[in-house]
Amino acid sequence: MDGRLRDGEVVIGGDARQRYYDSSGYGRPLGGQEIALSRVEAAYLLFKGDLDRVVGTTTESRTQSGDAGMDFREFLAAEGDEIATRFLVYADLRDRGFYLSPAREDWVEAPRSNTDFVVYPRGKGPWDDAVLYRIRVADERADVPASELGDAVLAVVDEESEITYLETDRADLRGSSGIDLPRNVPADLLDDRVLVWDPPERLHQRGFYGQPLWDREPNRNLPNALQLSLVEAAYLAGEGALAVDGGDRDARTSDRAATEGGAAALAERGRAVEGERFDRRLRVYRALRDRGVVPKTGFKFGADFRTYADVASVEDLGHSECLVRVLPADHVFSPRDLALDVRLAHGVRKRMVFALVDGDSLSWLSVARLTP
Repeated sequence: MDGRLRDGEVVIGGDARQRYYDSSGYGRPLGGQEIALSRVEAAYLLFKGDLDRVVGTTTESRTQSGDAGMDFREFLAAEGDEIATRFLVYADLRDRGFYLSPAREDWVEAPRSNTDFVVYPRGKGPWDDAVLYRIRVADERADVPASELGDAVLAVVDEESEITYLETDRADLRGSSGIDLPRNVPADLLDDRVLVWDPPERLHQRGFYGQPLWDREPNRNLPNALQLSLVEAAYLAGEGALAVDGGDRDARTSDRAATEGGAAALAERGRAVEGERFDRRLRVYRALRDRGVVPKTGFKFGADFRTYADVASVEDLGHSECLVRVLPADHVFSPRDLALDVRLAHGVRKRMVFALVDGDSLSWLSVARLTP
């Protein structure tokens, strides 16, 4: 069978509806037996030998002079810059046994501008009201805005035409951790960390805040002190749990003013050390604690935090479940960096989550490897 180019589609007549759409989910019906194929679909059918040639080109002079049509090689050469990576993904998914359609008007309902294909569950097709994946295709060197992820599978085509599928979802991190915080525990700000003197045992043992200063030598008769990171201390000070010197204080200074002063001093020190990144990390730390999740440093994993959902005691502490990287909401990902983060998280049996911060607004993006 031959197809003909018309308005950016490849139109086929004859028994095309029964042969291509009804039996295998290619194209969209136009009326009667005629169907329209997207150019990617036409390229795949040419590649498989299920379509003989495509007649007509975008070159006006050749169209007017007439042509015998294009085979796969000629068609791909004519359209390659536009469809090369999408063709590779389309062919891979078709070869895996999936039916899929271009995410365009007239093909699917409510198409999304950030996706290229809609993939149907096995045994289903465009005539069924079921969607398995929404696919966004990207070259490994492309820029991918974080705002365009969260409800799609990112299909990354590398320079050797291998395809990596990354499933992106809106995450919802929640847990059952939490304690009743103490009030106004004395603490000292020392450079980029805070020491808490004579802390209540539950602060670390049940709340998993900080690290005991003498944890490696528990039997020595040493001062009882807990060291906190700046982000932990800023959160606790803001909750009124720490009494950190935030400036001059006398008998007329209220507890609330002292709390606000200590929290402000810690935030100021945090910004001096990290810049705006500190405010974003504090925003995420507070949100995780409010959700019953314990965040601890994720430095050894190259992340901002590692998280524990259900902490009852540090004596019975399981493995952390997630790695969290904090980013501004307008962050633009490199697929290469995404793949690196996901591979690392998978290697240590954790879920990779990105916390996207826009002022007081916060959203969660989960990314994981997918084998369709």
